[in-house]
Amino acid sequence: MLEKIQSIARKAGEMILNAHNAPSHQKEGHFNFVTDTDVAVQEYLKAALLALLPGARFFAEEQENESLTDAPTFVVDPIDGTINFMRQRNASAVSIALLEKKQPILGVIYQPYTDEMFTAALGKGAFLNGHSIHVSSVPFENAVVELGSSPYDAELARRTMEAATQFLLQAGDIRRSGSAAVDLGDIACGRGDIMFELKLRPWDVAAGSLLVKEAGGCFHSLGHDQPYYDGPCGIMACNPLCEKDALRILKEAGAC
Repeated sequence: MLEKIQSIARKAGEMILNAHNAPSHQKEGHFNFVTDTDVAVQEYLKAALLALLPGARFFAEEQENESLTDAPTFVVDPIDGTINFMRQRNASAVSIALLEKKQPILGVIYQPYTDEMFTAALGKGAFLNGHSIHVSSVPFENAVVELGSSPYDAELARRTMEAATQFLLQAGDIRRSGSAAVDLGDIACGRGDIMFELKLRPWDVAAGSLLVKEAGGCFHSLGHDQPYYDGPCGIMACNPLCEKDALRILKEAGAC
């Protein structure tokens, strides 16, 4: 099934690459948009994935969703990094996870602009274009910290910047890509060492969280005892050497 999901993700990536000047529409909240391509890609993914696993549920960004159940469920972001897509910044990804009992068992993130296919299956490791990947072994004081800025929530944006300042002063440096899926892929393959954002949706992180864990990393849903995929929450992912200090800074900033 993982190979078939990869083929579906690659086709979705082709749709993204072939879309030009797609009409965009304002969504609820500050600086929150959807394009016609987001909707078209999601419709394709829904049809293709549910044909692959009849009877599964579908939980995705551009639709109204019911609460998760223990049933097999595809959790999908058709274009993670919509603003990047709109502005031709070439840093967006298709994110697909299959959950059972509300936890990911398969994850695929496809970055069509770089032709990078990240995959993971529960208990079987994480891979980039078929090659095994692992989180970095960089210590906290030299860590590259990737973040999402939560521009749609003024209080979360303030806490984010407080945490970012402390990471900048105490760790190595910070980065902002505009796509949580791209960031989590970076953590899984060692391009970055810590990633956090104070409010993300399940489709932003379901596939990436499995990638990070299968690559030997740590993943936290802030405020929850275990990874949480039934609604919005903050997240932090990192290599094990950075876990303690990263959580400390987020706690001091009031993020968890």
